[in-house]
Amino acid sequence: MKNAITEMKSLDILVDSLSTKQYEGIKTSLISNNRTRINMLSFDIHLQNYNFLCEESSLKKDIFSLKHLAKKYTWENNVEHILSKNSFEALILTDINRNILWVNDGFSKMTGYPKNYAIRKTPSFLQGRSTSAEVRERIKQKLQLGNPFKEVIINHKKDKTEYKCEIHIFPLKDNNQVTHFLALEKQIA
Repeated sequence: MKNAITEMKSLDILVDSLSTKQYEGIKTSLISNNRTRINMLSFDIHLQNYNFLCEESSLKKDIFSLKHLAKKYTWENNVEHILSKNSFEALILTDINRNILWVNDGFSKMTGYPKNYAIRKTPSFLQGRSTSAEVRERIKQKLQLGNPFKEVIINHKKDKTEYKCEIHIFPLKDNNQVTHFLALEKQIA
C-alpha cells in the first residue's frame, strides 16, 4: 500500500479500512493528539468551555503562587481551601502593616493598575473621595481583631471610575500570630 498512491486515503478512512492485524502493525507509529479539538459548528459551546478552562488555569496559578508564599512565611492557614471556597476577581496579599507584597492578574483586570504599581503601597491607594471614612474605620478595627471578615467599600480604578468592591479579608498566621492579610476582592453591583 505504501507505494500504491491511488490507494492512499485520509488517515481516518485508511485506519478504518485496515484489518485488526494491519492496525496492530501501525498502531505504535500513530501519534495521539491530546489537545482539545474545536467543533466549529458549536463554537459558542467551546467558547464557554474555553472561558471555564481559563478561569480554572488562573485559579491554579493563584493557588500555586500563594502556596509558595505560604511555605516561605510558614502560614498555618490553608490558602488552597480559602481560594476554592470563596469567589473573587482579585487577590491582594499584604504584610501586617498593610503594605502590598503580591497581587494576582485579576487585580490588574479589576482596577486597571499594573501589578508592579501596587507593590509596596497600601490598598488605600484605591480609595478616593467617595470612600466612606466609616467603612475605612470599620476595616481598620476588624483587622486588629485578627478574624476573617467581609466588608463593602467604594474603590477607584486607575481611570478614576468608582466601583463597589466586596472585600473578604483573611488574617494569615504563623505560630498563632497574624503576619499577613489576604484580601479576596470582587466588584459588585
